[in-house]
Amino acid sequence: MRSLLIYSCSMKIFYLFVFATLVWSCNNQSAASHTANANVIGSSETDVLNHPEWSKNATMYEVNIRQHTIEGTFAAFEKDIPRLKQMGITLLWLMPIHPIGIVNRKGSLGSYYSVRDYKGVNPEFGTEDDFRRMIKTAHDNGMKIIIDWVANHSSFDNIWTVEKKSNYALDTAGSLQPPFNTDWWDVAQLDWTNKQVWADMKDAMKFWIREYDIDGFRCDVAEKVPTPFWEETRQALDSIKPVFMLAEAEIPEMHNIAFDMTYGWEMMHIMNEMAKGKKSLEDVDVYMDKERRKFISSAYRMYFTTNHDENSWQGTGDERYGKARKVYDVMAFTMWGMPLLYTSQEGGETKRLKFFDKDTCEWNGYKEQDFYSRLIQLRTRNKALWSGAEGGDFRRVKTSSDEVIYAFIRTKGESQVLVMLNFSDKPQKIGFIEDIKGNFSSIFNQQTLSVFTQGDVKLDPYGYQVFELK
Repeated sequence: MRSLLIYSCSMKIFYLFVFATLVWSCNNQSAASHTANANVIGSSETDVLNHPEWSKNATMYEVNIRQHTIEGTFAAFEKDIPRLKQMGITLLWLMPIHPIGIVNRKGSLGSYYSVRDYKGVNPEFGTEDDFRRMIKTAHDNGMKIIIDWVANHSSFDNIWTVEKKSNYALDTAGSLQPPFNTDWWDVAQLDWTNKQVWADMKDAMKFWIREYDIDGFRCDVAEKVPTPFWEETRQALDSIKPVFMLAEAEIPEMHNIAFDMTYGWEMMHIMNEMAKGKKSLEDVDVYMDKERRKFISSAYRMYFTTNHDENSWQGTGDERYGKARKVYDVMAFTMWGMPLLYTSQEGGETKRLKFFDKDTCEWNGYKEQDFYSRLIQLRTRNKALWSGAEGGDFRRVKTSSDEVIYAFIRTKGESQVLVMLNFSDKPQKIGFIEDIKGNFSSIFNQQTLSVFTQGDVKLDPYGYQVFELK
């Protein structure tokens, strides 16, 4: 009896060991698959997120229709599309174009993010036909258009508040309420535990793909909405046409099926803190190492120095970065992911644009257009700067002044781009500790890399150079 008991226990241990080994093996295979084929969920071929082909070398431009022109209309912005095409812009993100709520409205015109009708066009911007013509003009110029989508909340007078009040997270008195722990008192929180909200929101998003032929969505505060909803909806949208999806979020899991791109908020905050002297270039190294470990290789990450939130609430690029503004711009454009330009950035972004009122941009003869155009066009043609797995590896190049100089090289096959950034207010001699081989020339002037490596030329205070391998 004792020997049988020992045998029985031994066999149980054996089977447990076999079972644990199989589980470990499956989990490791799953993890390996996730690392190698970043966007696979499940075993079905339909559960693979494929980025639209055109997106791999795209540069995004955020359009504030209200402030972009004096008129603040679709028709007026449409006239600017050929100029943006000439710069090299291929992807337009339109801030919300829906009718804006009146109840609890902030300012004279209200927040774009207080949506009164998910299937309507803001009459202040023009008619439905105006919007369609603008989309066609963008498409005719080889551009794609995504629109801002506010799924977490709506205005207090959204048509759903009457027709579908059960879609909302009501307070104990059965009344609409704003999102918890925010000052967003002009918007009402939707109830994402209610699957009817999922169905209605998905239907509204599909409407814009079918009826207006847009190319995707930028999804506001996407982390506040269940990721499974985004995954389910992405597949429904792709069944109509391949779309591009940007999440205002930094959750790695959002890249599995739902989103092509997420925000590089943390990097922008590091740059802001560097400009204040509160962070250093070592923090950039730490960030880049974490970025490579945290996100799958196919994930697109968006980098920027300004956008609608930063401009209106934190200040212009000049306010936050001072004389070093362009150094940070070059970093954002070249170090990783897809870069973003915001309305009027090519004009110098000289003022904070009011968020709830009319406040037309100052363009100043597009004084920075050439600067950004050179960066955009380099990105378009050079594979080393493309997004996700399509782009090149990132490697910091050591110099004799690493406390103030940040030099790095991006490599994809035979394509190489080398970037040198001086974050000090003094000229710096570039002493590379390693040998950089190849015929590199600057995209900004006629200089070659050799004049720097030989010590003949110094990098100006807050200076920058971007060299392309010829």
